[in-house]
Amino acid sequence: MVHVRPATPDDAPHILALHVESIRAFGPTAYDETQVAAWAEKDGGVEQYPLDDEAHHLVVAEKNDNIVGYGHLIPKAQETRAVYVHPDYGRQGVGSAILTHLEGRAREEGVAYLELWASRNAVAFYERMGYQRIGDETIEKQYEGRRVPLSVVVMEKSL
Repeated sequence: MVHVRPATPDDAPHILALHVESIRAFGPTAYDETQVAAWAEKDGGVEQYPLDDEAHHLVVAEKNDNIVGYGHLIPKAQETRAVYVHPDYGRQGVGSAILTHLEGRAREEGVAYLELWASRNAVAFYERMGYQRIGDETIEKQYEGRRVPLSVVVMEKSL
């Protein structure tokens, strides 16, 4: 069974490792090798996870005493920032548990809808969870001195 709880500063190294492993495992289904490498480059290290910022709600999912996923919500921005699952735990309900938790937290804070920018490999997951496509965007990542474009799908869901 998956247990979702608020993330703590001690979780940051585990979140970072899981984040990169997830990108490397699932990214190639939708992006080329350079795009995956650019996306997985996390120069900000553990500092990129605002665990002490009250405007952000970060959670981890645990299964068998292992951190197997993480999620990031910014309620005031009505934004789901991230849902990532460790590759060994994909398609086991981890992502659904995280997203359900984040949506519940958003409702508690009076949020009427959530928006997210989904990587192409995650669109089907979000559609199964009730999100609708509302547009396309391209984000750029810096990698080896150049800009690497990554196309994403903008999605939303009424709560």
